[in-house]
Amino acid sequence: MQERMNIVSMIEKTIASKPIYDGKIIKVKVDEVELPNGKTAKREIVNHPGAVAVMAITEDDRMVMVRQFRKPLEKILVEIPAGKLEPGENPETCAERELQEETGYTCKTLHHQASFYTSPGFADELIHLYRAEGVKPGEAQPDEDEFVELLHVTKEEAQRLIENGEIQDAKTILAVYAWKLDASS
Repeated sequence: MQERMNIVSMIEKTIASKPIYDGKIIKVKVDEVELPNGKTAKREIVNHPGAVAVMAITEDDRMVMVRQFRKPLEKILVEIPAGKLEPGENPETCAERELQEETGYTCKTLHHQASFYTSPGFADELIHLYRAEGVKPGEAQPDEDEFVELLHVTKEEAQRLIENGEIQDAKTILAVYAWKLDASS
């Protein structure tokens, strides 16, 4: 059996940090680090304020999703409602806001399902996934630069959307599989 490495000996010490970009959503920097073996390396790091995602399930057991264009991918994806945290904002408050803005839905309760890093090799974005219960439809109020189509998807349809590549983002795939697991317990 392989011996476990001393955790402290794995830490990279930051020697220098150079800001590269300070944008509306992200900040980018390059850190020079000292590696555990004494050598140095550069790390390109994206700082993100964090986000929420909401798996809202209707009374007839359909997941509320949106279809939208994603510029970095140059394609349209189907996703669960999600959005960026504002500075100091409580994730649950953000989840309620994003659900309502993107879909018009409100909910009686939110239950935290998991928090996960999207790409820990280069970014610190942490997404908080919530399950919305007691959802009620209403009128969506998307941001002025947000164009989404509302969908109500069954488990079978969600699986097909994953298989045909319309759902390709980690948060939505995670939500679909959590939903399917929940039903089997």
